[in-house]
Amino acid sequence: MNVRNLRAATAAFLIGGAMFGATMVSAQTSVSSAVGRPLQEARQLADSGKYREAMSRLDTAAAAAKTPAENNVVNQMKQYVAVKSGDASIGGALGAKAKFAADAGAGRWREVIAGGDGLRKNNALDAQSMLVIAQAYYKLSDAKGCMSYIRNNLGAGAGGENGLQLLQRCAYDAHDEVAERNALEQLVARTGKPEYWASLLKLAERSRGLKDWNTLDLYRLKSLTGNLKTPDDVMTYAQIALVRRVPAEAIMVVNKGVADKILPANDRSNRLLKLATDRNTEANANAAKVRATANGDQLIEIGQQEVAQGKVNEAIATIQAGIAKKPSNPSDAQVRLGAAYLAAGQKPDAIRAFGAVKGNPADEMIAKLYTTFARPGMSAVVAAPDAGNDRSGRRGNRRR
Repeated sequence: MNVRNLRAATAAFLIGGAMFGATMVSAQTSVSSAVGRPLQEARQLADSGKYREAMSRLDTAAAAAKTPAENNVVNQMKQYVAVKSGDASIGGALGAKAKFAADAGAGRWREVIAGGDGLRKNNALDAQSMLVIAQAYYKLSDAKGCMSYIRNNLGAGAGGENGLQLLQRCAYDAHDEVAERNALEQLVARTGKPEYWASLLKLAERSRGLKDWNTLDLYRLKSLTGNLKTPDDVMTYAQIALVRRVPAEAIMVVNKGVADKILPANDRSNRLLKLATDRNTEANANAAKVRATANGDQLIEIGQQEVAQGKVNEAIATIQAGIAKKPSNPSDAQVRLGAAYLAAGQKPDAIRAFGAVKGNPADEMIAKLYTTFARPGMSAVVAAPDAGNDRSGRRGNRRR
């Protein structure tokens, strides 16, 4: 990753240096003999590996140079010798960079780490080089050293996407789930890429204390982030929605899975769709009666059904009414309110609702995932789970 990029950049630089040397003969036609002679001698010395002597002859050429053209030719040859030497004591920053790149390209990882000091002493230690050093720790199976180097040298941003990706890998190897989660959250927030969401959600699935409602939210997030990819994913999502008494969502999931050609339209999916349809019909028939005497939990349940049916504005009001009646799981109720706002496209309200989730670590984790998804700049657009209109006449936008 980083080593390959640095190797390519250094190779280009070395080629450039070689071109300086290769063109010296023609360049010398525009310089005086007092400059051209030591230049020619310096090139011959460098080609035979006598870099200090070459630099000494170049100092002689520099002292004799009188014109900008002569100074330019001398400087080019100095760069050539510095890079070719691969020695900071001869070539300064260029020599240090050349050795560092050569060590990295050859996989001499301990030398790469040691080379960082040489780069620092020559004011040549940049972010890209730091990433290569961090990768050297990783290649040496020193996951904790990798994490420590990134944190101490690259700061909170951890060297952009490449640095965060490396930090996540090292955290995984070090069995540090907190650090791994933090790195993945930053990767998701920076890029919105489905593959980072997939890793983050997979890590979340391993969390302790998850309940059915938390698992259902993880599948919702999989769907929203483009990570609902297998028939088992679709079937499990729909089945959990039925267990949580949201049959309208189960119908939506199965139909979308078939339409997206993820789920085959076979007997198994047809049976599940029929079960969901029957339960949805029953729930709709009893909705008015249940609502008349509903407690907080029942109102939250009705609100989820309304979100699944695209009635997002009604859902917000219903869930708010449920929260006012003090449901048995207030933290999940708050997540439900945030999800309803999110489905309605009201992201600031959604973020505030998720921020109010307190008291249950699993619910707090789910709220944080939703908050990350709702942040400005995230590429996906959340919508009501079906494509229908709510009663206000607003049509939900789907994720593009």
